[in-house]
Amino acid sequence: MSQITLYLDDATQSLVEQAAQAHGVSKSRWVADLIRKHAAHEWTQDCLALAGRFSDFPLREDAPSPTASDAPRIGF
Repeated sequence: MSQITLYLDDATQSLVEQAAQAHGVSKSRWVADLIRKHAAHEWTQDCLALAGRFSDFPLREDAPSPTASDAPRIGF
């Protein structure tokens, strides 16, 4: 297991200590869990469960063509 050194100001250190204590874990575990949560390269299961749930969501094929005429503009 590798180690990392973090330099934190007093206020941030206090926040880490409070959060770790509130979650009943060590500071190292709390920081590691936070890194895993925010550095993951995967979609969460909650997000994946939303796929296909919006029947009225426009698909790329339904988008107007880029050659469609634009709305008239007001000159300056």
